[in-house]
Parts: sequence; C-alpha cells; structure tokens
Amino acid sequence: MPTPSKGPRLGGGPAHERLMLAGLATALFEHDRITTTEAKAKRLRPVAERLVTFAKRGDLAARRRVLTTVQDKGVVHRLFTEIAPDMAEREGGYTRITKIGARKGDNAPMVVIELVRERVSAKKATVKEAEAATKRAAKAAPTPAPAEVEDEVVEDVQDAPVAEADGAPDDAVEPAESVEAVEAKDDVEGK
Repeated sequence: MPTPSKGPRLGGGPAHERLMLAGLATALFEHDRITTTEAKAKRLRPVAERLVTFAKRGDLAARRRVLTTVQDKGVVHRLFTEIAPDMAEREGGYTRITKIGARKGDNAPMVVIELVRERVSAKKATVKEAEAATKRAAKAAPTPAPAEVEDEVVEDVQDAPVAEADGAPDDAVEPAESVEAVEAKDDVEGK
C-alpha cells in the first residue's frame, strides 16, 4: 500500500483528490485568485508552485509536464507566456493565502489563494547583490596569517605617542566623563 501524502485527504480517494487539485490549479492560473477552503488551499499551494517552477523553465518537456496536471491548453499558454515571466526574479513563494471569514452554511474556514504577480522589491534585490559582492570580496582577499596581525599590532603600539609625565600633549584626548558625574552635573544645573 502506498504511503499517503502529507496533509488532509480531499475528496473520496487519491484520484478524486488529484483531479480536484488539478481543477483548482487551472482556476487559479486562469483567474489569478480563487476563494476556497483553507484545507484545499494548503493542499493546492505546493502543486501550483511546482507548476510555476516548470513554467519558468519554459522548455517543451516542462510544458508537457504541466499539461499532465492542467488540461486546458489556453491556461497552460497563459501560465508560460504571462505568469512565468512575472515570476522570473522570484525564487519561490509564488502564491499567497489570505484568510477571510467562515462560510455561512457549514462554518468552514475560507481563504483567498492568489498568485503573487508583483515584482520583487528593489531593496531585496540590492541586499542580495551586496551579500554576493561581500562573499566575492571575502574569497578574493587573502586573509593575513595570525603572526602577521600580531606584528602589526605591536608596531602600532610602539609608534603611538606617549603622554609626558608633567602633562598630556596638546593633541591628546581627555577621557570621557562617567555617567554618574554627568547625572550629578545635570542635577546641580536643574535639568
């Protein structure tokens, strides 16, 4: 006996469930958003995202794989020509599930599942580019050996100006006041 798939079983049997999910996926790609129960939407999400991933590949084999699930050629054409280019920069998360109120008749939790068609924000793309540049720079720059670093620190300490015994030199920085001294000064001034 095959191991049942994860999640609640929809319909009467596995064939009925597969056909229900195919119908929901077809409606989702045709209308960009559908209203359904929460259980059906959670089961539809991985199916729809896998189909969008195939559509992003765009080759004939991927089109035939999508046609095994979505029987409507017009919807498959729309998926490959309109939806997949919108998802080109996106690396997943092609669908969004938003909860709405319960259904009136049987109080079933209802949701809206929709395709995320908006472009990936420029801020996220900039962050990814910066992280990639940092990784490239870390690989390109050789890291100094620990002995070399210690020698540089010792040389820096030896070259540092030394305060004179009778007073500090003109360019020396005075130490910062302690927090207690600042609070006492504020109390005296009445702030």
